[in-house]
Amino acid sequence: MDWSFGEERILWPASVLAGIVMCAAVYEMTRKFSSRCFKGYDGLSSVKKVEWNNRGFSTFHALVAAVVSFYLVVISGLFNGERIIDKKSWLSDAMFGVSTGYFLTDLLMILWYFPSLGGKEYLLHHGLSMYAICLALFSGKAHMYILMVLFSEATTPFVNLRWYLEVAGQKTSNLYLYNGLALFGGWLAARVILFIYFFTHMYFHFDQVKSIFRLGFYSILTVPPALAVMNVFWFWKIFKGMLKTLSRRKRHSENGKAD
Repeated sequence: MDWSFGEERILWPASVLAGIVMCAAVYEMTRKFSSRCFKGYDGLSSVKKVEWNNRGFSTFHALVAAVVSFYLVVISGLFNGERIIDKKSWLSDAMFGVSTGYFLTDLLMILWYFPSLGGKEYLLHHGLSMYAICLALFSGKAHMYILMVLFSEATTPFVNLRWYLEVAGQKTSNLYLYNGLALFGGWLAARVILFIYFFTHMYFHFDQVKSIFRLGFYSILTVPPALAVMNVFWFWKIFKGMLKTLSRRKRHSENGKAD
């Protein structure tokens, strides 16, 4: 799994550029596809169209990141054995580069249209994510832990689909309800339970964690907990939203029976 630093110097910027190009390409594909296939798209405001297209490439990145992270951590066997803190591969480096390109593109768009595409919490989330990914990329340390955090992007498609359905006026549809339930379950698994496993695993391998250079050591002790706190806060909002949706549908059902 090792390669020369010269090859890394080519892979790192190339993968970051690939992430940026991916965002631009999927943004344009989302714009063209939506204009042709969704009647309400052309009637959206310019800012709404930007967010619609932006969520297209965020969904694409989330799917790629989740698949690659799951493969590397669970299937590939890369992190089997001892000294997992030092293990990496060209694919993990490439995935980190692509994700850096994505977070950079999305962050710049959020700043440009601020606060239409997201508030301060999104800036904090993206900033911390880019910092952690770049630190792991350049140091070659703790790739497994960063991949575990990156897998939490698997919930993004459900978040984006909920937004699309709201904009399309489909909040009362069954798809909106089922997507909300899937979002609740996915968030619980990928952003709450997974983080509990993350911290437990780190605790039992703390001797390896302590061997990381000082900045990396303090970063892994602070950045993931900060992201975990944000995940729990958003999970609480998702939970309240789900209860509100279920309550509203129950009232409609009861009113329908009464009529």
